[in-house]
Amino acid sequence: MQDVGPEIIIWDTTFACPLRCVHCYSESGRRPSRQLRDPADMLRLADAFIALKPSVVSLAGGEPLLIRNILAIAEKLSAAGISTCIYTSGWLFDESMPDKLAEVFNQISVSVDGASAETHDRIRGRAGSFDRASRALELLDQAARRRVDEGRRPPAFMLEFVVIRSNFDEIERFVATMSSRYPRLKAISFNAAAPSGLGSGVVFGETELLHDDQLELLVSAEFRARLQDAAGEEISVSTTDNLGLVRPPSRSRHREESSVMQVEPDGAVRWMPVYEGSVGNLLEEDPYVVWSRAMDRWTDPFVVETLAPVRTVRQWAEAVRRLNDRFGAEADRERIERRAVPLAIVPSRS
Repeated sequence: MQDVGPEIIIWDTTFACPLRCVHCYSESGRRPSRQLRDPADMLRLADAFIALKPSVVSLAGGEPLLIRNILAIAEKLSAAGISTCIYTSGWLFDESMPDKLAEVFNQISVSVDGASAETHDRIRGRAGSFDRASRALELLDQAARRRVDEGRRPPAFMLEFVVIRSNFDEIERFVATMSSRYPRLKAISFNAAAPSGLGSGVVFGETELLHDDQLELLVSAEFRARLQDAAGEEISVSTTDNLGLVRPPSRSRHREESSVMQVEPDGAVRWMPVYEGSVGNLLEEDPYVVWSRAMDRWTDPFVVETLAPVRTVRQWAEAVRRLNDRFGAEADRERIERRAVPLAIVPSRS
């Protein structure tokens, strides 16, 4: 039996979300939440994560701060020696949140997708989301200064920016603005939108997935250096085209190549993070059996044949649609059929 688990586990704790992001890979806020309601089941799922011995468990969503016992889950993982990260829109932040999160999370990642409220709110699908995220960052920055003065561990917070065509030109302004506004910020990450979830749609690909020349510029050494200079020495800046997600790592080297297990709210495990379709549930089977099944899918002839010719993001999007149709459950395919055009979403004021 496989005795080496994934290096990173990403758990989408819920598909419930106050936002309606145009690029959302999980379509959160538009589908049933599927979140576990019994706290005991959530802790059992945490035990399954611990059994797999990952280096990092990231709690994402949807919005993980909607989960009432999210802190208890993170505390359990941390006590087992696992590094923990939470991804949040900042929508639910209040003044008590930074201290609570700093005690149990090694990293707090706030999603902001524009240098202005106009851009961010359009992409995130809800008016006021930029202001909420800004307030969360302000509270984190204040808490970092205060906790250092008190001799306590400060919240290690960072920004994650999903790059699409309509915000690409704001990247440099974003770095300059955020680094000056939040001086205790640890990092800014720019991630090109992947053709997953809503990002895999034909219309989204034609209008918002980055052009090949934009992808090349995003990850170029010169561009990264320019961004790093704008951020200063204290804030780390990274960029990725996400093309490393096209193909899975090999069986023999998967640990060294940062293998990732994507877990859905109810414990179901996707066979690969970008693609639809699960290979089992961690609450129902030995976690190593489920992980081994996921790795077996990586060498499936149809998967190899479909991904081998991929060289561009548009070819990747076409491959994603083929794989989703082949391996997605009937419910997945029905959900894909019902998708509205993402960019038709207008920020809601409700």
